[in-house]
Amino acid sequence: MPTLINQQYRLAARPVGAPRHSDWSFTSEPVRDIADGEIIVQTIYISLDPAMRGWMNEGKSYIRPVAIDEVMRAGGIGKVIASRSTKFKTGDYVCGGTGVQQYWAGAADDKAAAFHKVDPQLAPLPKYLNALGMPGMTAYFGLLDVGQPKAGETVVVSGAAGAVGQTVGQVARQKGCRVVGIAGGQEKCDFVVNELGFDACIDYKAGALREGLKQHCPDGVDIYFDNVGGEILDTVLTCINLKARIIICGAISQYNSTTPVKGPSNYLSLLVNRARMEGIVVFDYAARYGEAVAAMGQWMAQGKFQTREDIVVGIEGFPDALMMLFEGKNFGKLILQMGEE
Repeated sequence: MPTLINQQYRLAARPVGAPRHSDWSFTSEPVRDIADGEIIVQTIYISLDPAMRGWMNEGKSYIRPVAIDEVMRAGGIGKVIASRSTKFKTGDYVCGGTGVQQYWAGAADDKAAAFHKVDPQLAPLPKYLNALGMPGMTAYFGLLDVGQPKAGETVVVSGAAGAVGQTVGQVARQKGCRVVGIAGGQEKCDFVVNELGFDACIDYKAGALREGLKQHCPDGVDIYFDNVGGEILDTVLTCINLKARIIICGAISQYNSTTPVKGPSNYLSLLVNRARMEGIVVFDYAARYGEAVAAMGQWMAQGKFQTREDIVVGIEGFPDALMMLFEGKNFGKLILQMGEE
């Protein structure tokens, strides 16, 4: 095999506020030879997720921060182009922690990468970074295990047109719930209702969130799946029912703030309504991913489940593509395409 040159994005500095181009270094290096038990994966798609902003910060969290000069952590899908392992053969498609780079080389059973095979015949590869990947697993287990929905309840989800939100709403519909989304812009709201099957969607950019919640949730909110935090979380808390469940998945409105994170001033609504607020970290459910993939895969095959991906082409565009998440510019699951399938 000729020498391969690996282009990579490494973390050069810890961002203050929104990440800047100077917070990254774009490097190139030869791909090393592999030893017994190792593989080389050529990356095809990279998952761009709001959680990546948190991984860039120093401090205690559910996962260690990315180190300075380390390849930026990211999930991805690639093709095994060289193998000295019995676990994967050349030509296999795998999903795991590729990082933001063109090639990954290392042990086939590397725990951090956690590669597993995916079948492009069963679903297009980008779907494995959306509903059949980490966002889908987050939505499925966050709603069902933490939210524990019951038929007839009202579920509200923010970031409804995004990767996690679109799956939350559709799973809730499969469980017989009334589903109300919150999204930014009429185009996204139309997609959420007309294509994903939500009962309603409120355009928060139109500035009438409280009125929209009163209109579309006349009996209150039983479950709120929060992806954005900030003022939207605070507003929804004023509408929750007795024994409501609030699932904290993310707080994208807060990630680039240079001031302390804004907590909900209406938190006493949890006390008054004897409600529960609980966080979801998808890695806690790793042993059960197959359960979610089987369920959603069946719904897809039956035409009951839709997904949308927003694919940006070219590794050089990674810094700007990542910022699309925080500027509301992506429409669906944001993915960076590195090369050809």
